[in-house]
Amino acid sequence: MHGSSCSCLLALSSLILPPAALRAQSAQVNPTPNPAIQLSLNPPRPSLPRPAPGFPPGFLPITPPVTVGFPLIARAAGTIFSGTVTAIARHPPTRGQAIETVAITFHIENAIRGATSGQSLTISQWIGLWSAGQRYQVGERVLLFLYPPSKLGLTSCVGGTVGRFAIDPWGRVLLSAQHLAAFRADPVVGGKSSLSFGDFALAVRRASKEN
Repeated sequence: MHGSSCSCLLALSSLILPPAALRAQSAQVNPTPNPAIQLSLNPPRPSLPRPAPGFPPGFLPITPPVTVGFPLIARAAGTIFSGTVTAIARHPPTRGQAIETVAITFHIENAIRGATSGQSLTISQWIGLWSAGQRYQVGERVLLFLYPPSKLGLTSCVGGTVGRFAIDPWGRVLLSAQHLAAFRADPVVGGKSSLSFGDFALAVRRASKEN
């Protein structure tokens, strides 16, 4: 009996040990992956920017880098002019216009593109841009680079505040610190805190023709 028991135990051990040994060998051949290697082989997908609070779905506010370049805004604009704000009116949503808008009327003093000097021009802007800080005041003098109107008839300054300039009492175009940083490489506008409208218009026309 004792001999037969030993034989049984030996047989059982022979059945149990080989899989364990195989597992040990497998562990040696295929060690646990290094997490750092997994991350490098499977980098996380970049996440898309999310709209700022208060903006409608799918709308991404334009926040251009300081390297945006004068030719870029010159070519992107459908309307460029200097003028004085004469009226501001808020329009609630309607059946034909599902979003709230603000209508800003300008008296055009000097036109470069898409406008006529001396005319009264009214643009429509989405209320969200107004709430985000892109506002105007009656009597304010500005020079604007405006995008071509959308299908809803809305427009805004090219590149946000980059496409908007103040005009001083003598009609000169003033460049802010943001403009100076953005246009520092431009051969005409770069490094200048103010320009006459004539010089500024020439710079726009030159930049518009650049490739």
